[in-house]
Amino acid sequence: MKISVLAALLLAATAQTAAAQSGPTPQEQMICRSDASKFCAEHIGKPPQMNACLRENKSKLSDGCRKVVESHGG
Repeated sequence: MKISVLAALLLAATAQTAAAQSGPTPQEQMICRSDASKFCAEHIGKPPQMNACLRENKSKLSDGCRKVVESHGG
């Protein structure tokens, strides 16, 4: 019993980590579209650089976009 509970906890932790590291959904991209254009236009089409730029500008982002960035580990 203890082993199956531990396995379930490890699986849940792994799933959460994977979700935090995956890219944004189309809906999340729309939420951040205005902020991305305003603060990180030079990184459009370059997802790793865009994500880093949005994290660096997190304090300036709209509430919705800030939540998206935070949900992806930023």
